[in-house]
Amino acid sequence: MPANTAAIASARAFSYYLDRLLGARPEQLERLAARLDHCFDLAEMTAFADWPAFDSIDALMPALRQLRAAVMARLITRDHAGLADLHEVVTTISALADFAVQQALPVARRSLAQFGDPIGEESGEVQQLIVIGMGKLGGFELNVSSDIDLIFIYPEDGDTNGQRKTSNHEYFTRLGKELIRAINDLTYDGQVFRVDMRLRPYGDSGPLVMSLAALENYLLSQGREWERYAWIKARVMSGDDSYLSQLVRPFVYRKYMDYGAYGAMRELHAQIRREVARRDMAENIKLGPGGIREVEFIAQVFQLIRGGRERRLQLRSTRETYAVLAELRLLEPETVAELLEAYTFLRNLEHRLQYLDDQQTQNLPTSEDNRQRIAASMGFADWHSFLDALNQHRRRVTRHFEQVFFLPTEGAAAHPLQALWQELADNDISATLQQLGYHDAADVQRQLRSLAASQRYQQMPDSSRKKLDALIPPLIEVAAGFDNPDLTLSRILTLLESISRRASYLSLLQEYPQTLQRLASLYSASAWVSAYLNRHPILLDELLDARVLYATPDWPQLAAQLEQQLADCQGDVEAQMDTLRHFQHAQTFRLVAQDLAGMWTLEALSDELSALADMVLDATLRHAWLDLPKRHCEVPRFSIIGYGKLGGKELGYASDLDVIFLYDDEHPDAAELYSRLARKLTTWLTSVTAAGSLYDIDLRLRPNGTSGLLVSSVDAFRQYQQKDAWLWEHQALTRARFVCGDAAIGQQFEAIRHQVLTQPRDIGQLRDEVLAMRAKMLESHPARDGDVKHARGGIVDVEFITQFLILAHASQYPELTRNSGNIALLGAAANVGLIPAELASQGQSAYRHYRRLQHAARLNDSQTTDDIPQEDYRHVRALWQCALQDEA
Repeated sequence: MPANTAAIASARAFSYYLDRLLGARPEQLERLAARLDHCFDLAEMTAFADWPAFDSIDALMPALRQLRAAVMARLITRDHAGLADLHEVVTTISALADFAVQQALPVARRSLAQFGDPIGEESGEVQQLIVIGMGKLGGFELNVSSDIDLIFIYPEDGDTNGQRKTSNHEYFTRLGKELIRAINDLTYDGQVFRVDMRLRPYGDSGPLVMSLAALENYLLSQGREWERYAWIKARVMSGDDSYLSQLVRPFVYRKYMDYGAYGAMRELHAQIRREVARRDMAENIKLGPGGIREVEFIAQVFQLIRGGRERRLQLRSTRETYAVLAELRLLEPETVAELLEAYTFLRNLEHRLQYLDDQQTQNLPTSEDNRQRIAASMGFADWHSFLDALNQHRRRVTRHFEQVFFLPTEGAAAHPLQALWQELADNDISATLQQLGYHDAADVQRQLRSLAASQRYQQMPDSSRKKLDALIPPLIEVAAGFDNPDLTLSRILTLLESISRRASYLSLLQEYPQTLQRLASLYSASAWVSAYLNRHPILLDELLDARVLYATPDWPQLAAQLEQQLADCQGDVEAQMDTLRHFQHAQTFRLVAQDLAGMWTLEALSDELSALADMVLDATLRHAWLDLPKRHCEVPRFSIIGYGKLGGKELGYASDLDVIFLYDDEHPDAAELYSRLARKLTTWLTSVTAAGSLYDIDLRLRPNGTSGLLVSSVDAFRQYQQKDAWLWEHQALTRARFVCGDAAIGQQFEAIRHQVLTQPRDIGQLRDEVLAMRAKMLESHPARDGDVKHARGGIVDVEFITQFLILAHASQYPELTRNSGNIALLGAAANVGLIPAELASQGQSAYRHYRRLQHAARLNDSQTTDDIPQEDYRHVRALWQCALQDEA
């Protein structure tokens, strides 16, 4: 107790308000001393008075105000003594606001008993007032002398059923006024909270209460950008919030990245800055430069831009939002740490300013006495040292704020090539284009004029057209710096046309001009990449941060991220399918950017693309299973087996996935259930949604091919492979592996694979069958030198050589059954003396070269190559003759 007495005395010396309160109310002093070691929680608020006994608002009001005084006395003392942190302060005062509303509502309702109950005209059910807490109240982040922002909504129009009938609208208007009076009115005991209703639709000129239907109509037709910002923190404090959240979420959070939010937030901040300047409020730690509002704005602009895609950002708490921003690396952890440190400092300071005299202020004191009080309460020896620390925090906030919100084109001189675009219709600009480095300047001029004269450009909204007009000059300049400027610019103009109706994408490129160089670099390097980005312009977002774009994939972390995103939209199949597509497209785009930057060998890149496919298949399998009704087990006894390029981990950017489905489950409904799962998997993987496509899958390698069952039991698969499979199916088995699902099934599959591949064979008969198979393939895919896959001595021949060696000799050399890829297997065959080491080395080199040529052709959207590798063909044909004793 002596420690408590000293803490109270110190706090009284600091706070005029606390000193007056305890001097006037000795009972508060006694309660404070007894309970100072405990935070003021909901249980203590409930026990503070006999709340159900109050039968009128007038009777309730003194008790609520006395409760508020008790809460404030303890908060001031605990905070000043270092017993309470920021979290306790803001959650306690927010809990008090919630408690006051919860206690006032039933009392206010009883005061309207003569009207009876409000009845919904459609449902016929009794209606409840939906009280929505906005701003810091919604985020459980109130300051200690805050007002509370409320909005009142009721579910349905209709009438009451009492002796004095009235409309539901009138009833809830009366109820709202009584609720406000209970909390807001100033009495001898003070007030609980000032109530601010200006955030309601139409503001002060709007009705005090509004039906859900009217709110929906308002948000759809008249909701403004700043209101999206306000509704981020909206929280239902009473009544049913199920429909309201469905109504508000799409208003606040757009389905796609919303970079237009930058402009809206920037304008809102500019208005605040103008008001601060007009009223000389630079010393205001909330609204002034580097203040609390700027910390909040940084978090909320990321929420508005990305919250529709990343549901983890749909949070009300500023501090929780920053934690997610750091986790997602949307802000660097060091940046988040600085901002949260500044936020904590500023909010603690805000409370100490308000503790002085229980005033809603964020202005620094002007008197020397109060300055010293504030400095000491913040842990500083004097005002100057405190001010130095404050200014350091504010400078950091300002720096981070400007990095996020700064628009380089604001106030800057026009781009040097701006006149080129503006005068395009009336002047011949080909000479200038030629000087810039364009090869066919006349054709480039024609393309630019075609864009300017297009109906799509002419019909763009003025704001979007201005963005496009600002983008084209720097893009002309950037594209001119590449070896193929004409082609680069042409591809970029195609992109601009495709996104011209999406102002958000234009805003992204304008907000982040550093992306233009990265964009042009990718478009210059690859036709496939430019076409991919044109189909999925949402991937423009990936260009923003080079650290993320060029970071080596951390697959476990990415898998956890994908799982969280899928869990966030559990129950919404369309959203889950889109999530899978967005994730796969983003990772593919990062890999191709890294590929073009020379970060990967082709073999390593294929490993990464295969790891991505494995992860997506695994996630799809798990969540498709959860979407099946009447499941008899939580985890399916079902697996996906990969063949071909997936099985051999040689995937390219647009490779199909060759898969089969196996199950091992004795449940009587297993066959039907897993067939439904396989069909659902196929739908999830192959359907084209608004987010595009995921993978094409090929199921023809399952037992009995297209005429066979979609899924097979492990036993049926074993019997088929042992008794009925064709030779080509055993060849395919050489490049097959367990991908995902039940690991025990994967082990059984590997045992079957090993047994089949190591069975003794008649080598002469095997050779004849392999040669016949290759001849049959040539009938449908003739050998052409420009096609490195099917040319004699090409990729298919290398694969046939490897498959023959495995099937012919794995019984003697079981190490050949390892699914380690054609290059490694050729080396293994040479090591045991099946083929000469020199021929094996030449075959390995040729195969690497073929895959690089094939990969380069894919990046340029070509099916053939101009580089005919005749020497490689000769080496592989020699290897073919050696292994199969046949002239290729």
